[in-house]
Amino acid sequence: MDRQRNTRLEALLAEHDYTHRTLADTVNDVAVGIFGKPGDCTDRHVRRWISGEVRWPWTKYLLPLEQIFDCPAQAMGFLPRGKNSAQLARPPARQSPASKELEPVKRRRFLAASAAATVTLALGIDDTPSQGRLSMSDVDRVQSVIGRLDAHFFAIGGGPLLSVCTTYVDRLRDALDGCIYGDRVEKALHRSISSLYASAGWAAYDTDDPAHAALLHTASLQSALLAADPSAAARAWSNLALQARIEGRHREAVQITRAALDNRRTRQNPHIASLLHARLAIGQAKTADRTGAARSLLAAEKAYDRVNAAATAPTWLAFLSEGELSGLAAIAHQAMGQYDRAEASTVQALDLLPSSMRRSRAFYGVQLAELHLLQGDREGAAATVAALDHSSLDSRRIADRLANVQRTLTA
Repeated sequence: MDRQRNTRLEALLAEHDYTHRTLADTVNDVAVGIFGKPGDCTDRHVRRWISGEVRWPWTKYLLPLEQIFDCPAQAMGFLPRGKNSAQLARPPARQSPASKELEPVKRRRFLAASAAATVTLALGIDDTPSQGRLSMSDVDRVQSVIGRLDAHFFAIGGGPLLSVCTTYVDRLRDALDGCIYGDRVEKALHRSISSLYASAGWAAYDTDDPAHAALLHTASLQSALLAADPSAAARAWSNLALQARIEGRHREAVQITRAALDNRRTRQNPHIASLLHARLAIGQAKTADRTGAARSLLAAEKAYDRVNAAATAPTWLAFLSEGELSGLAAIAHQAMGQYDRAEASTVQALDLLPSSMRRSRAFYGVQLAELHLLQGDREGAAATVAALDHSSLDSRRIADRLANVQRTLTA
């Protein structure tokens, strides 16, 4: 019989991000749960299967392969030697409960109930496998969930998302510990965990818990480094710079932001570069570097001008728009005592921000009221507060700032 290349098995290796060596190692690991001892598979075996030199491997290899790829041997492109050989002998007593959970119906688990169960349900957060084989399609589902979490944050603020994000991180860390995957999936999972830690940090910020937020942003950076992802690392550095600014460490905030901008790939990404330059401007304004702040604001505008409108930005950057950049510029102007310019930039931000960005609109609405008060315009502040839409917004930090404005107005 002519040798015929097993293109189906070759495609499975590519789909699940396996090399010949890593597949052989995984076959040996899975064999322990089936036969009670490691297998003796090598990369040479895998090459012979793909080349078609071996068209029906021994059972000690086929059973692990069926578990790894979650499909029967013939679906992997193998051809039985005869009708009897297709009936694989399966050791009845060796299969562990863990390996049985590899069946498609049983391999998924829903997130445990938590204080944020209502939000979890509303977002439609899918269950995440804690055992079995993970592929990029699983990662795509995770990214879809993270996108919905980001949209939820932009709509109502951090509030209940803190426990949702940290619970989801735990699920993904369980997947990292208990599942089988290739290098590409591993890095993608670390990238997802970094994103969730960053979102959790912002949720902690909204609940006015800066110490917890700092820990979460540091964890976000650690996962970004494990993912070897410059964009995720830039996000984490940016959040750590903001954290330093919140805690009054303005020079440190400037140093962190500059360090993030030192990365060439970060500077070349117009979305991230514009955000970092705008936040650098705020730090420079806080340290009385007016020339540097003006230069950074201009750099932020130039970077944003390079944004390709047709390109899709990461979901966590969905908030970044001309309106958001105007709002950030207003913070810098306010820090330099330029209240009239800060007010004009804040008004522009509110004009440009879409209604779906309710959290940002509330944030800059309160900022505008504060600027009115700083300039002695109590009527303007009262009108701005009256026009604020903060119903169902879940951000203690914004709520506390609004309460301070209202107390001032009624004093």
